[in-house]
Amino acid sequence: MKRHLKKQLMELVELLSEAHENLVQCLNNGDMESAVTCLLDCQNTAIAVGQRIDDSEGEGTTSVKALEEYCELIFQIYNQLVNGETYVVDKLYKKLRESLFEINYRMQNDLPEIKEVVFLPYKASMWDSLETVWKKADADPEVEAKVIPIPYYDINPDGSYGEMHYEGDEFPGDVPVISYEKYNLEANHPDEIYIHNPYDDKNFVTSIHPFFYSKNLKKYTDKLIYIPYFVLEEPDSNNKCALEGMKHFVQLPAVFNADEVIVQSENMRKAYIECMVMYAGEENREYYEKKIKGTGSPKIEKIKSMTMEDVTLPEEWKKFIYKSDGIRKKIIVYNTSLTAFLQNPEQMLKKIRDVFRVFDENREEVALLWRPHPLLKATISSMMPQLREAYDKIVEYYKYNEIGIYDDTPDLDRALVMADAYYGDPSSLVTLCKAIKMPIMIQNAMVISEGGD
Repeated sequence: MKRHLKKQLMELVELLSEAHENLVQCLNNGDMESAVTCLLDCQNTAIAVGQRIDDSEGEGTTSVKALEEYCELIFQIYNQLVNGETYVVDKLYKKLRESLFEINYRMQNDLPEIKEVVFLPYKASMWDSLETVWKKADADPEVEAKVIPIPYYDINPDGSYGEMHYEGDEFPGDVPVISYEKYNLEANHPDEIYIHNPYDDKNFVTSIHPFFYSKNLKKYTDKLIYIPYFVLEEPDSNNKCALEGMKHFVQLPAVFNADEVIVQSENMRKAYIECMVMYAGEENREYYEKKIKGTGSPKIEKIKSMTMEDVTLPEEWKKFIYKSDGIRKKIIVYNTSLTAFLQNPEQMLKKIRDVFRVFDENREEVALLWRPHPLLKATISSMMPQLREAYDKIVEYYKYNEIGIYDDTPDLDRALVMADAYYGDPSSLVTLCKAIKMPIMIQNAMVISEGGD
């Protein structure tokens, strides 16, 4: 039985104890009509509890048997009262108390308690920030783990909602996805909800459906847990300048609203705490010290556990990866980030074209795997719509001329496991590459090689 349902039913049974006290008072006052009404209420409550147990656990539980015996006792007492038979109030009360004790005992010990844990990812490419946590929950026989991808919208330049996206069909095949339209959060009230989107309405590029904002989800669970979809370079929590630079990653709705925040390291935990204290005041330090845990990022945990045996190589990628004699080329994963593009978009377009030119000239020895940030196109459309056509032409040029692999799939880990080195902008991918000891080269958008623009 789900933990929340069992708690509800136990609370209903506890109300019967109060009803018994009321019954005794009515009988001692000679208020027979109220006493009979009280008995009927007790019986209806017991029947309702028994029905919920049958619905959840099937028929034949010892808990329902104890409830049926209680209803029989209620019926006997009812007959005594309406037929005018003599009775001793204290003896009636004792029988009711003993029967209620048996119900409590059976429900506490005979009904299995299952914790329901819900995961609410939005982009399939960010599922790795929750995946290992889900796998552990899914393997626990005392946990019912559910993955419910949620929809999100592009944000138009005027701030209105644009196209809605739902990526439930893009998750790995071993993940049993449940439709958000078929799951009622309010009715089910899961024990825990995990999220990886921190923004609520504070993102100017995309927005998850407002129903799934962290400020709203708090109403439908006992524990809301936020794990960032990104990892960051390890900061110095004593460096005020570094903390200032981190604030826009930390001072976000999910960090405020969640009951627990899980970050990539103890060092990062300290930095989060300092950032939140900078905003909320020193008097809230203890609160954030309890809320924020530095137990590790699932993204790092997953990538460190993977090998090439875990990777399925798409057939269309092989022509880029292998030479004509079958020898494998060196693979460079090329990452273009949101931050770098926003800082100098026109220069970044020049830089990307130049990178393509260089790798095209060396395609016999090196394979380029371009993996733009999954929200780069949406960011350009929302914040720099005048550059959308130019960016689309670059993507089209790259694909048409078969300069390298264009990877816009949700599977980031495959690209990193395959690659021999990283080239591109500073981003969370750099932190992942460091975790697996991959060589890293950071690009400078202002440097265009000889022969470039």
